[in-house]
Amino acid sequence: MKEKMEDSEFKNLKGIEYFDFEEDFVEENMRCIPMIVRFKMDAAGIKLKLSEWSKFTVEERIQLALQNCDTVEEVESYNNFLSSIIKSHTGNDATPLAIDPKPDWKSLNTIPTLLNEKLIESNQSINISQWENLSNLQRFALIKLSKESHESKNLRIALKEFGL
Repeated sequence: MKEKMEDSEFKNLKGIEYFDFEEDFVEENMRCIPMIVRFKMDAAGIKLKLSEWSKFTVEERIQLALQNCDTVEEVESYNNFLSSIIKSHTGNDATPLAIDPKPDWKSLNTIPTLLNEKLIESNQSINISQWENLSNLQRFALIKLSKESHESKNLRIALKEFGL
């Protein structure tokens, strides 16, 4: 029987949105990058590898989760901070990621096609009203879970956690 890892540093961290289903995201004995950080990396235009994330200190990870990344200045600051810690821990430059000017999670009047297809595959559905009432991070997470090679199990768990 597989031994359960202890709770992540994000589990009860005040000031961020963190989901219970993320506690199960473990790859190569390493907890995966939380959705809040992935959300901000997409905004800042940086792709972060798990091997890079694994080298960061707990304090750096927490700062990445807590640091604001909304205004142009905050996005630039986030990009600079993340780039600097990647460089300091790996010796490599950060891998750039194209910034989507109109990410699907921002569209409140349409459920993204990929998500809708994944929902249909798993015999589930959500309506526009439910979609609108989700937080930005919840919508982002559902889209990520529908894109990735996740089993539908993770999507189902997230939907349940979000009250859908």
